[in-house]
Amino acid sequence: MSEVNNSKISGKVGKWLGWIAIILGIIGFFWQPIWMGVCAIVLSVIGLFSPERKLNIVALIVGVVALIVGLV
Repeated sequence: MSEVNNSKISGKVGKWLGWIAIILGIIGFFWQPIWMGVCAIVLSVIGLFSPERKLNIVALIVGVVALIVGLV
């Protein structure tokens, strides 16, 4: 029998979402921190529904920090 994949998003898409969110979060430290932080947060939350949970949690943290830096 083959394994049943309960995740809604494939691992490859989750990995891409995580890396794009990290890049947007890092850009947010230097330019448009509020918008880039929010975009990073949204992409990483979507990516949490993939098997790449650790990468997307890191992306979520980077996005939240970028957003906080922009609000302060």
